[in-house]
Amino acid sequence: MERVIASPTTDLPEDGRDLTLRWSGQISLTRRILAVNIIALLMLAGGFFYLDSYRSRIVDSRVGQAEREVRLIGEAVASVDPALRNALILRLARDTRSRIRVYDASGAVSVDTRQLGLRNVVLVDPDREDVGQDIARFLDAVIDTVVGAARIPLFRERANGHDWPDVRRAHTAGTVSASVWRAPDRTPVITAAAPLPAGGVVMTTDNARDITQTVRVERFRLGVVLLIVTLVSVLLSLFLARTIVRPLRRLARAAVRVRLGRAREVVVPRLPSRRDELGMLARALSDMSLALRARIDATEAFAADVTHEIKNPLASLRSAVDGLGRVTDPALRDQLLAIVRDDVLRLDRLITDISEASRLDAQLSRAKFEPVDIVAMIVGLLDQRAARGVERDVRIRFDHVDATPLVTMGEGSRLERVFENLIDNAISFSPDAALISIAALRESDDLVVQVEDEGPGVPVEARDDVFRRFQSIRPHGETFGQHSGLGLAIARTIVEGHQGRITVESREDRLAGARFVVRLPLAG
Repeated sequence: MERVIASPTTDLPEDGRDLTLRWSGQISLTRRILAVNIIALLMLAGGFFYLDSYRSRIVDSRVGQAEREVRLIGEAVASVDPALRNALILRLARDTRSRIRVYDASGAVSVDTRQLGLRNVVLVDPDREDVGQDIARFLDAVIDTVVGAARIPLFRERANGHDWPDVRRAHTAGTVSASVWRAPDRTPVITAAAPLPAGGVVMTTDNARDITQTVRVERFRLGVVLLIVTLVSVLLSLFLARTIVRPLRRLARAAVRVRLGRAREVVVPRLPSRRDELGMLARALSDMSLALRARIDATEAFAADVTHEIKNPLASLRSAVDGLGRVTDPALRDQLLAIVRDDVLRLDRLITDISEASRLDAQLSRAKFEPVDIVAMIVGLLDQRAARGVERDVRIRFDHVDATPLVTMGEGSRLERVFENLIDNAISFSPDAALISIAALRESDDLVVQVEDEGPGVPVEARDDVFRRFQSIRPHGETFGQHSGLGLAIARTIVEGHQGRITVESREDRLAGARFVVRLPLAG
């Protein structure tokens, strides 16, 4: 039966009947929702970066085309009769829609299609264009700045051919060269030059305004889509904020009370009338608050147990260290040093196990479960242990009657720790040359792993205690402090974190020994 604690700031009922969907003035939450949706819009706006890459690929393609064309033009000019050269150059200029110039070895112009009357490459004066083109050029400059595009040098005419970088490289290196320039209206100008056999150089000039127009059209389309998506996103964000703000406020108030710890039992509104995700959230938060209280109690008890367990080796260590300063007998000093070493190892083992036990719940909650073949895992563990050798000639036998794999969803390293702890526990309790039997089988929707030893067994009244932290019933004659008492507790935490169960019982053959049984849900 739940106990309802009234909030000091509100008298609203706890059954959620007042949480009708009305307009909410929680601007902060709306802004958060808008911010989340803006991330998707920014990803869409990233298309402008793609347009810059798209433009660069087109320009690179046109540069390659210009290099091929000027090479072919140079070969054609070199092979034609000088009397027919001008006519050929004019025809090639019309076909390629470029301005063609031929420079002699001194850099002077010998042929220019513009001087021959063909003005097919004329740079546009931006001052004579309308406002729309000014806006387009402004957007070009802004986007180039945002995407970090390299600034192309401004195109200017040169009086001498050697002032052109392409002509100079073609003349000195004898290879085809091309460059990209920026016209006053921000359109690309592509120049290319190729050497002539007689020592001259032929150069082509092309104002590729179509590239800029293509990019601007695509940018306009993307801008329209971005505007529409932005409007839709804003409307959906407002609707989403309206539907969730009131119940979230109620849940937040309850969460604050849990955080402040003003009541031993804080009742979180469960919103039974809500069957959507918010209702699920309310019920999950309610269950979480109860689990949190139980975990806090367990943590407090764990801290008290840790303090008690650490004090024992510390007291022994302090006594041995104090005695070292007063003892002169070498044999006694060696004995005290051995005690110090044992206590240090015991503390190290204890702190390691305590650290893992304290972090295990949090690590399991963040773990990503994957299919794990338990049979293959056990076989691998036994192969590794056989390679290292089993102490006291203890034998281990693994029985798996069914040939099909037994697969569960879990974290492999953690499940390995479970069976390692169980095998270590069985070895420590087994007499010399004893046999440990491990069996894996399928029972309904579970896989079952049984670990049997030939030790003294576990009394019925202690079968729950052995899985508690720092609870250890050690075999007779074992040196004190070799185990922390956390191995089986860690195993149970891991198994329960995988939605399984671990128990201890007597062997079916009624012989001496214990049987630890692990049940895990089968995958699928």
